[in-house]
Amino acid sequence: MKSSSMTRALAILERLGTMMATQGNTSEIRPNIAVIGSGYWGKNLVRNFAELGALAMICDTNAETREALAAQYPGCRAVADFADVLRDDSIQAVSIATPAETHGTLVRQALLAGKDVLVEKPLCLVEEEARSLVALAKQQGRLLMVGHLLWYHPAILKLKELIDNGDLGRIQYVYSNRLNLGKIRREENILWSFAPHDVSVILGLLGEMPDAVSAQGGNYLHQQIADITVTMLSFPSGVKSHIFVSWLHPFKEQKLIVVGDRKMAVFDDMEKKDKLLLYPHSIHWKGQVPVANRADAQPVELEKSEPLRDECAHFLDCLRTRRRPRTDGEEGLRVLSVLQRCQEALERKPVASAPAPAQPKRSWFVHESAFIDEGVEIGDGTSIWHVSHVLKGSKIGRSCKIGQNVVIGPNAVVGNGVKLQNNVSVYEGVTLEDHVFCGPSMVFTNVFNPRSEIPRMSELKPTLVKRGATLGANCTIVCGTTIGRYAFVGAGSVVTKDVPDYACVMGSPARISGWMCECGAKLAWQAEESQCACGVKFRRTTAGVSRMADEPVGVE
Repeated sequence: MKSSSMTRALAILERLGTMMATQGNTSEIRPNIAVIGSGYWGKNLVRNFAELGALAMICDTNAETREALAAQYPGCRAVADFADVLRDDSIQAVSIATPAETHGTLVRQALLAGKDVLVEKPLCLVEEEARSLVALAKQQGRLLMVGHLLWYHPAILKLKELIDNGDLGRIQYVYSNRLNLGKIRREENILWSFAPHDVSVILGLLGEMPDAVSAQGGNYLHQQIADITVTMLSFPSGVKSHIFVSWLHPFKEQKLIVVGDRKMAVFDDMEKKDKLLLYPHSIHWKGQVPVANRADAQPVELEKSEPLRDECAHFLDCLRTRRRPRTDGEEGLRVLSVLQRCQEALERKPVASAPAPAQPKRSWFVHESAFIDEGVEIGDGTSIWHVSHVLKGSKIGRSCKIGQNVVIGPNAVVGNGVKLQNNVSVYEGVTLEDHVFCGPSMVFTNVFNPRSEIPRMSELKPTLVKRGATLGANCTIVCGTTIGRYAFVGAGSVVTKDVPDYACVMGSPARISGWMCECGAKLAWQAEESQCACGVKFRRTTAGVSRMADEPVGVE
């Protein structure tokens, strides 16, 4: 009586002999494949293995599916029980396309039955189980391959070649979007359904494992199942990567972008013609500011092939040659390890911070992008806008208007009703009395002879701007000067000496060109007196201009 192992060996030899006799060339021998699960994705495997001449059996629990496929592929058997596949010695390998939670069990049974295995992603759902399956395949001398389909896409293979050859330069950032209003699963969340492809590609392109993983997601259709996730991977080389997956998206998008310091690559699997584009954009620095230089996209020529057909053919070639598959069990284990870390990050609940102590209600406004140091005094009704910074020890009065990108201090003094337009810096040593107006980008200095290598903060020269003075846009006030009451400094002027009350100064260096009323009108003189249209009278003497009326008209 023959032993079971002898029976199996004779059956395999008989099958091989038949195939050699009919085909006459051993290089054309096709192994016998059984496809396990022939539903949403499995039917594509059935079609490809049939067209490659390797389909021998279909295993599916749905009777209607079996009957339909048996009629479509009359040369292969259709069975309902996986045990029938395992007992058939003529079946060399199985291709598993069942729900993800069944993968681990089916792969183990197939390996123990002496079958080589191609399993759809993920290899299984638990890292430790995956590790044991990889070890079992090695122990049994069986091939274990995971269906990470993108590694059989000509665009990804070309992209890997470009990266390895240095065409993109140093890789800085990788991100992928896999989005669709597609097949919504209940046996796995979107992370495990969509992200394995992208994790596989990113790990393979970079050739390293992440040292930090974070993730967040949203559960909208089911309380326990994420429909949308965003995952961030950080790698030892400094590369960052994020993966955005969703099955609640208005249109289908499958896009991978690799950013290098020489070129950027875009793989768009939805594009019918140019699926891989290179963008030779560059960044140049001008005045310490990065400036982007855009360039036209360069299409990359690719071989035309169907990735799933190439994946199936690769599996058949590995069965014949016993070569290690491109996406073997080790690669599947690495992907699963990252997915599990992503899932753990997804489930990690943020630590609730202690409620902040109640802040007293402010009577002044500060934009959320502004910075206010400790030890600052701000008066009622003052507003401080975008990206401005008030440094410690500074005092700002009531009803001031502080524009964008303004710096005050440290230890500067700003009176009531002052208006500081955008890009003004009021340094230490500068004092602005009430109702001073500082035009956009005007400049104060506080050191007369600055040197970068010589500290001179002990040599600050004070600057005083008296009540109601106007400093025009882009003017410069050299430190150590006093700007008189209601004086007017013209735009772009450079003030190097004191300016009298009511004087209008212009030029570089600034010189008196006339006299101004408190209302801002230029004064016309009759002899040594002037009356403004607003009714205020002035007298001119050798000492300067003084106001004759007791109170200004129309001025607070």
